[in-house]
Amino acid sequence: MKVLIVKLSSLGDVIHTLPALTTLRRARPDAHLAWLVEPAATEILLGHPALDRVLVLPRTEWRVMLRTGRLLTATRRLGAFLRELRDTFYDLVLDFQGLAKSAVWVAAARAARKVGPGPGRRRNELAWGAYTERVPLPDPGAHAVERHLALLEKLGLPRLPVRYDLPVPAEHEREAGALLAGLGLAPGAAFVAAVPQTRWPTKNWTAAGFAAVADALAQRGLPVVFTGAPADRAALDEIAAALRTPMRRLDGRTSLKTLAAVFRHARVVLATDTGPMHLAVAVGTPVVALFGPTDPGYTGPHGAGHVVLRRGVPCSPCFKRTCHTRVVERHACMTRISVEEVVRAVLQQGGTLAER
Repeated sequence: MKVLIVKLSSLGDVIHTLPALTTLRRARPDAHLAWLVEPAATEILLGHPALDRVLVLPRTEWRVMLRTGRLLTATRRLGAFLRELRDTFYDLVLDFQGLAKSAVWVAAARAARKVGPGPGRRRNELAWGAYTERVPLPDPGAHAVERHLALLEKLGLPRLPVRYDLPVPAEHEREAGALLAGLGLAPGAAFVAAVPQTRWPTKNWTAAGFAAVADALAQRGLPVVFTGAPADRAALDEIAAALRTPMRRLDGRTSLKTLAAVFRHARVVLATDTGPMHLAVAVGTPVVALFGPTDPGYTGPHGAGHVVLRRGVPCSPCFKRTCHTRVVERHACMTRISVEEVVRAVLQQGGTLAER
């Protein structure tokens, strides 16, 4: 049996789909499993023990070519990708994205069955037209992980315990250890990893808040290591300016798998609603998540052992990148989360140094 999984992006969405992948592998150990993904999340899939093949959609590459006027080159690259996509006839294509951008490639793939979600919480942008089968899923408010597993159940696969089986090779463990040592943390030392920045301004907590939490935890002997992408440098600089204690930071210094290794060593990961939060869940580290404009029931940290902090303002969740509320003060869903409750949640999740 040959199966193609289509889940292009984003990082968190791809991680949400890993339990479906591991379920497929355990239920069909002899199957050939392939995955179509965009470049940004490719690293998470490479080397995964349940996967036989990773197909990378060169979307960013095409954009650059078109922007620079290389239309012929872009056309040739598209042709090469389509040949790669269509070089295998699949028994089953599973579209876990359920959007127009994924359905285009589902339609282009060669397969006997093309399956995707039916009506649900989000509009699926006419993706249905690409499917031979539409699977209506129960409970549209269920977590994304549960919805993906429910789709497999509808196809007759057994419900198995959630597993991510995210591979973190030894070289990334060594790199993480070296980076933490460079921050003055001995092997096995307790620390909190913080992920303060997202791509949505409305999902971000305050720089002053993160600084105050880091100072409070440092006073209790629990240092905070700030993480982020190179683009987050300015945001972390703002936090650094508000800190009273020296800042430990790794922004722009880790690959995704090295970041996974850092999270694996952390006592707790403190994060807003962002992909790396789900990376922490996948490696088994307790999470304290700060939520405002989005719904933790749908995209929060999945499973037991995590804490979500949010304020029940009437306009939340709004699912908007810009705050337009007239009901409460702007950004109230995030700014009303207090430093004290974040510190308390982190200590409860990670325990005190004396307790461990």
